[in-house]
Amino acid sequence: MTETERPAAGVWDADRRRLTLGLVLTITLVAFESLAIATVMPEVADDLGGLGLYGWVFSGFFLGSLIGIVAAGQAADARGTAPPFITGLLLFSGGLLVGGLAPSMGVLVAARVAQGIGAGAIPAIAYASVARGYPPALRSRVFAIFSTAWVVPGLIGPALSSAIAGALGWRAVFLALLPIVAVAAVITVPALSRTAPEIDGDPAPPPPDLRGIAIVLVIGVAAVLVALSGAPIVIAVLLAVVGAPMAAWAFVRLVPPGTVRLAAGMPAAILVRGILTFAFFGGDAYVSLTLVDVRDQATWVAGIALTGTTLSWTAGAWVQERFIGRTGPRRLVTIGFALVAVGTSLMFGALGPLPVVAAVAVWSVAGFGIGLAYACLSVTVLGLAEPGKEGSASASLQLSDVLGVSLGTGFGAACISIGESHGWATRSALTVTYAVTLVVAIAGLGASRRLPDAVPS
Repeated sequence: MTETERPAAGVWDADRRRLTLGLVLTITLVAFESLAIATVMPEVADDLGGLGLYGWVFSGFFLGSLIGIVAAGQAADARGTAPPFITGLLLFSGGLLVGGLAPSMGVLVAARVAQGIGAGAIPAIAYASVARGYPPALRSRVFAIFSTAWVVPGLIGPALSSAIAGALGWRAVFLALLPIVAVAAVITVPALSRTAPEIDGDPAPPPPDLRGIAIVLVIGVAAVLVALSGAPIVIAVLLAVVGAPMAAWAFVRLVPPGTVRLAAGMPAAILVRGILTFAFFGGDAYVSLTLVDVRDQATWVAGIALTGTTLSWTAGAWVQERFIGRTGPRRLVTIGFALVAVGTSLMFGALGPLPVVAAVAVWSVAGFGIGLAYACLSVTVLGLAEPGKEGSASASLQLSDVLGVSLGTGFGAACISIGESHGWATRSALTVTYAVTLVVAIAGLGASRRLPDAVPS
């Protein structure tokens, strides 16, 4: 039996079992962190104040991730996957500790930036490990398993974090994640490599150092987000005029040529991933705020909505695993964008006329859509990656991924900040946020036509 004919159970074969288990546990850590923080953020804002910085707790994390992704992707190609993974976990732990002890929203945002730098290593290393540790026939199954790793956190994470926050305060939610980081390190690190990958028996050539360009990208994106966040008009214009070209210059140099014009193949897949994450996470970050602040529901109600979205994402990932070989990435990603657009449209009803039960459920439609599209794009990029450059390809994909999340959540943060400074109701700011993400989702329908019909291998 050849490697590509190996049955789906091969992901748990003896030679891959520890790597699979370690990567799944790492994804589980990310899931618990994401859902727990999103669930308790309304309480954090009430305690620390600074509602205008609410979105920056998310945007700061993802901006930091941009640096971590580039650095980890380079290190994976140059020195193996273990060293950047260890460094990432140390930074992630430090961010959790400072965040749990933060005396103000500003300190919390700074802690989340540091935590994001560490967290950026996790997906870059996971994707590079998938490219090197599993044959093409198993990769869609691996990414479906990664999505399944969100199920347990999705079922118990929001409720557990809400219970911990109610009993011990929201700070305990941050600190309680630290033991999970330690367990993830113990299991995962021994399964990772400590040397550069070999090409035809020779080590891969060292990649160019792109960390400085990544910092330029972060500064440029941050400047644009600050400009959109209610700064005085003169300062806002200056920041936008300076920041936007900086970000564009850096992004073009951090991704494959042709990405910004949706060139067929890997460039298109990378840019479509960014469009997808902007459309989905630009709304997802504010589902909890919609239910708690606009609809006046308890935190656990928002937790149920996040849980439903997690389960529907996982269901979508398993559907793509079953059909991607027959339908190809283009069709599945197009369907995924359509469902994200439908879910976003329904969130306008969640802001007002829909009954609470329906309002809690509607975002799961978008969750199923991103579940279909997200893993398809991962499989496509890894199938097109050159041998020895899996880390760089993974970093480009994750860079676009996180940049989409940062801009999506950051735009929502800007709407809330501007609304607060001008006396808008939170409902009005969120209406603008969902309208923009809907437009982006519709644009994704057209962009997905640049994807290949069949899975590259």
